[in-house]
Amino acid sequence: MIKENQKYFNRFHILLDAIVIYASFCLSYYIRFKCPFLKGVFPQSGYYRKLWQYQTLLAAIVPIYLMLYAIFNLYKPKRFRDRYAEIANIFKANTVGIICVLMIIFFFRIEHVPRSLLLLFYVLSTALSLIERTIIRNILEKARQRGNNLKHIIIIGFSTAAEAYIDRVKANPQWGYKIHGIFDDNMGPDFNYKNIYCIGKLDDLEKFLANTDMDEVAITLSLKEYYKLGDIVSICEKSGVHTKFVPDYYKFITTNPVTEDLNGLPVVNIRNVPLTNTTNRVIKRLMDIIGSILCIIIFSPIMAVVAILVKRSSPGPILFVQERIGLHNKPFKMYKFRSMGVQSASKEKEGWTTQGDSRVTPVGKVIRSTSLDELPQLFNVLKGDMSLIGPRPERPQFVEKFREEIPRYMIKHQVRPGMTGWAQVNGYRGDTSIEGRIDHDLFYIENWTLGFDIKILFMTVYKGFINENAY
Repeated sequence: MIKENQKYFNRFHILLDAIVIYASFCLSYYIRFKCPFLKGVFPQSGYYRKLWQYQTLLAAIVPIYLMLYAIFNLYKPKRFRDRYAEIANIFKANTVGIICVLMIIFFFRIEHVPRSLLLLFYVLSTALSLIERTIIRNILEKARQRGNNLKHIIIIGFSTAAEAYIDRVKANPQWGYKIHGIFDDNMGPDFNYKNIYCIGKLDDLEKFLANTDMDEVAITLSLKEYYKLGDIVSICEKSGVHTKFVPDYYKFITTNPVTEDLNGLPVVNIRNVPLTNTTNRVIKRLMDIIGSILCIIIFSPIMAVVAILVKRSSPGPILFVQERIGLHNKPFKMYKFRSMGVQSASKEKEGWTTQGDSRVTPVGKVIRSTSLDELPQLFNVLKGDMSLIGPRPERPQFVEKFREEIPRYMIKHQVRPGMTGWAQVNGYRGDTSIEGRIDHDLFYIENWTLGFDIKILFMTVYKGFINENAY
């Protein structure tokens, strides 16, 4: 049912993309050569091709772009795909596409194709593709919320994984998932979790699948019932229904697990940290060096003003130097503009700053709430103690406390700490949930890409530097 719909939808989507690509070129041609409002903007030559003379080139461009869209996973189901990942893939596909067009023009020596025309085509094809996909996504999400184009699912086995699966489906009606019930040997017909009822035992599964038209089975057995997995998979595959396995140990493995082939034996890595790769580390470090130097130059006037204000606000040094725990659990000295009066080391270790804390100076309140006190950490980034983007570093006493209380807390120390991070741009700044902060930090660590870092930088600027939880 869903498979057939997806097949026809993909065909329609490919056709729509072909139209958008072709229309983008035609519109670019009109803007470049015909638009009366832009005469004189583009350099004019004595000769230019008619639009029909570009049809041979377009006959190559359209299939190349469609092939690249497929390679960059732009025709995969959109039910729960990350919107930002799709945008990034459009940019990647169109960038590779325009490079291919330039190569065709060069190798086949096609004349009279202005660079301004190609630049317009690149911009318009990217923009129109983004608009097209946004419209399609919104239409599909609204249709699913109204109960159309649903994916019908049953769950096998009730466990913490089943609870997590149901919670996410209930929280995202735009996915269009309809859960018909749970098969479990330990639950009676009166059992339900968020109005999802137990509709049978595992022995009833084969008959149920033979007499219904389910789109998907989610196997969410508890750890103690994994011995039943082989028989259940066999029943599901015999019925032809698409089967997924949601491990009950999902909290202990990455959201994007890496597998190894050990001479035919699949081995799943518990944690995937892209920044353990040498190339990724070098790229990120270069970004940190270049970015920190540029930011130091740009913000130096502001830092000079803040330094003068801090010095005049109360007796003591301009900078506050505090020990934090960084990469590989190694301590380092983190710099901040001093926002409090000078105090003893024992008093400073007492805890976090609270609302109305008398230790904070009037200037300190301003620079803490605007994050200006963090600017000296650009020198930490330049030194290599920190990164522009990463989990925020914590003091030694709190690291010792949280490593015992919060599962997976210490994983954050597998990467350099950052001035800002995924947790911070999602609201976990200052006096907020440590568990929520760690969940976001781990997601960042496991899903790092250069594009992800750039996205966080833009979100940091877009959301501003005001921190309501900084006292």
